[in-house]
Amino acid sequence: MLRRIVLALLATTGVARAANYDFLAAPEIDLNRVYRIDRATGEVGACQYGLKDGSPVGVTLCYPPGEGAGPQSPSEYALVASRHEKEGGVFRVDQRTGAMSICYVLNEAVVCTPPGK
Repeated sequence: MLRRIVLALLATTGVARAANYDFLAAPEIDLNRVYRIDRATGEVGACQYGLKDGSPVGVTLCYPPGEGAGPQSPSEYALVASRHEKEGGVFRVDQRTGAMSICYVLNEAVVCTPPGK
């Protein structure tokens, strides 16, 4: 009984939630960028490795959602990479409607085109 109460409490606070993100490497073969999508909202971000002056360790550079990459209408979203070896962007697909956007890093943010079918 106590276990059920704890599990219900965790579920309502979001602590027991299943992972809500998917990750996909950019198809470009000389780019170390990984895209992240919130499967429920379609929000897209990206991170990559960067050099740090005077340090052999480096840093993680992350790009927040910019124009068009923020939350969309609630649905089931996924990322799909093209097979083009020089493509730095990825497709955001709405698995319920079939709509697609192209998402890529522009300046200091991830941007996505308007969805199309």
